Amino acid sequence: MSDLFEIRIHGRAGQGGKTGGQILAYAAFYEGKTVQAFPEYGSERRGAPTVAYTRISNKEIRTHEPILNPDVVIVLDETYIFTLPITKGLKENGLLIINTTKSPEEIKKITKFNGKVITVDATGISIATVGREAPNIPTIGSLIKERNILKLESVEKALDEIFSEKIGKNGVQKNIEALKRGYMEARS
Repeated sequence: MSDLFEIRIHGRAGQGGKTGGQILAYAAFYEGKTVQAFPEYGSERRGAPTVAYTRISNKEIRTHEPILNPDVVIVLDETYIFTLPITKGLKENGLLIINTTKSPEEIKKITKFNGKVITVDATGISIATVGREAPNIPTIGSLIKERNILKLESVEKALDEIFSEKIGKNGVQKNIEALKRGYMEARS
């Protein structure tokens, strides 16, 4: 990892973009890194467009602005590939992760992004494991597999820390299963 690793997550309220950014930040913090995680959204209703940002660094982070040139863009809602400039500012050697059943080649044709593209059926995985649409966790698994910026165990610890009281140990285990499936089922 370079001195600063930046992630931008596009989604809709209720898909877990904000929480996904926080999970990544918690996991990085457990590994002794400096972190930032913050959302950007308008109306706070389910389905409204959201953007979440996460910075991970081995050094002090001095900036507090939205991430304009991310290393990774995660897209939780596939329809955004047709309606938003999701690859805007994404570094040429960056990574684009899309929650979709489409192949990486199909996404490259649609987005015209020449960097690395990963696709994962995060919605299908989350429905099968957690019982509801929560594509954030499987996409985090895909990110960890491809960029190896964090240990899977650190993300599991973050899931336990954030969700234990809210959804119980059984719910945490289901999310860990979704994380691992996202890791295993990512297509590049």
